[in-house]
Amino acid sequence: MWNLAAVGRLEERVLEAIGRAQLLTPGDRVAVAVSGGSDSVALLRLLETIRGELGVTLLVVHFNHGLRGEESEADAQFAAALASGRGLDFICERKGVLSAARKHKWNLEDAARRLRYAFFERIVAEGRATRVAVAHTEDDQAETVLAHLLRGTGLAGLAGIYPFVGSVIRPLLGERRADLREYLRTLGQSWREDSTNLDTRRLRARMRSRLLPLLEREFSPQVTKHLAQLAELAREEEAFWDVLVEDRFCKLATKHDETLNIPLQDLFRPMDIARDRAPSERSVLPRPNSLRALTERLIRRLYQEVSGGRQGLTAGHVRQVIHLAAESSSGHQVELPGGVVVERVFSELVFSRRPGAAPHSKPSGEREGTYQHLVTLPDHGETTVSVPELKRRFCLKVIDWSLAERDTTKEKAALDRDRLSAPLVLRNWRQGDAYRARGHREVEKLKRMFLARHVPRRDRASWPVLESGGRVAWVRGMPPADEFSAGEGTRVGVVIEEERL
Repeated sequence: MWNLAAVGRLEERVLEAIGRAQLLTPGDRVAVAVSGGSDSVALLRLLETIRGELGVTLLVVHFNHGLRGEESEADAQFAAALASGRGLDFICERKGVLSAARKHKWNLEDAARRLRYAFFERIVAEGRATRVAVAHTEDDQAETVLAHLLRGTGLAGLAGIYPFVGSVIRPLLGERRADLREYLRTLGQSWREDSTNLDTRRLRARMRSRLLPLLEREFSPQVTKHLAQLAELAREEEAFWDVLVEDRFCKLATKHDETLNIPLQDLFRPMDIARDRAPSERSVLPRPNSLRALTERLIRRLYQEVSGGRQGLTAGHVRQVIHLAAESSSGHQVELPGGVVVERVFSELVFSRRPGAAPHSKPSGEREGTYQHLVTLPDHGETTVSVPELKRRFCLKVIDWSLAERDTTKEKAALDRDRLSAPLVLRNWRQGDAYRARGHREVEKLKRMFLARHVPRRDRASWPVLESGGRVAWVRGMPPADEFSAGEGTRVGVVIEEERL
C-alpha cells in the first residue's frame, strides 16, 4: 500500500494515475524521456520522488534531433547534466532527422517522431529498460484532439493520445502544463525552452498560443479538461469496437487458400438483431444503415488481414467496397491500396492480394509469425481463440475458483478473472517482454526464461503471450504473472488450455 502521506498532492495524483492505468509494476526499470523542456523535467522529478512507492528504478534517455543546431546540443547537455546530478544512468542518441525526412518523404515533425520512438523501442528491446515514460500532458491531449477535429477525424482520432502503447507510458496525461511548471519553481528546478514552440507557422504553436486561450477566455474555462475527457470517452468506445469487430471477423469471415471471403448478408447484417429480439419485437428491425459503422469497420479489418496493415485505406475506399457489395453484379471488383483486390462473387465478397503485390511492411521491430488477437472473456463458460500461425486453438475457461481450485493442476495457467483488465490480447512474444512470475521475487525477461527452459530459437518469435492491459499475464509453459495469478481470495479463475487446429 502506498504511503501517500510521504508525497505532495501532485505526486499523489500521478501515483494514483499510474496505479489506476496499471502503467508500472514493481521491478520495472523506467527510461524517462527528457527533452529538457518543463514537462519532461517535471516527469523525471516526480518519478524520482515516488519511485520508492512504485518499486521501480530510473534512467534518463534523450533523443537529439539535431534540428536546432547549438540549441539542440545545449538541450542534450542539459539532460545529461540533470541525469548526472540525480545519480542516474544516461543514454543519448542523435539521428539525422532531416536526411530521413528527405529520404522517406516525411515531414520533419513526423520524421522526428518516428526516429524518437524507434530509439525508445531499441532501448527496451536491448533490455536496458522495461518501460519508457514520456511527458505528454492534458494540454497536449487537448491540442491533439483539437488538431484532429480541425483536420477532420473519426472516432479513432478523437481518442487522441493513449496512456500507454506497447512499452511507452504517459503518466502525466491528467496534469496541466502550468501546474508542472509551478511544481518545478517550488523545487528551484530549471528547464529549457524550445524555440520552435513559439513558431506560429506550426499548427500546434498557433493552437497553444492563440486558439486554446481564446476558447478558455471566450467560451469555456474548462475547455482543455473537456477535450481530454472526450478523448478518454473515445478511447473507451474504441476498445469496445475493437473487441466487437474482432469477434464478428472471427465468426463471419472464412479463409480459402489465398482469399478471405464474407457473405454479403453477413457484411451488411453483421449482428443478427432479429434473432435476439422477442417474437413480439421482431417486426421492429433496424434501418438499413443502422449497422453501417460496424460494416465499415469490418471491411477495414478484412483489408488488414489480407494486406498486413491499414496504411493508405481511406473512407473513400471503404465506400467503394460497400458500393461494390450493394450495387454491382457478380464479377465486378475494386482494387485497394497495397494490391488488395475485392471482388463480388455471387453472394460473397472475396478479398485477395494481386499476384506479385507485396504486403504492407511490418512496423519497426515486428517479425514473421506476428499475430495479435483480442480476447473477450465471458462471465461464465469459455471462449476460444484460433491462432493459424501456430496451428493451435487456445481455450480460456472461466471457472468458479472455490470449487475448482483443488482440481486444478499446477501445469495449468490459473489467473484471477477480477485482476485481468481490457484490452486482453493473445499475441506473440516481443523483444523486451518481462514480468514477475508467480513464486518469484524479481522481474525476469522472457528471453532469459526461454534460455533457461531450452525453448528453441526458431520457436521464440511466435511464442504465445497473454497481455492484460498492456502487461504480461501469462506465457505458454511458464508460471503466470504473480499480479494476475489466482490464489487466496480469488472468486473466479481463468484456466488456459491449447489444442491443435
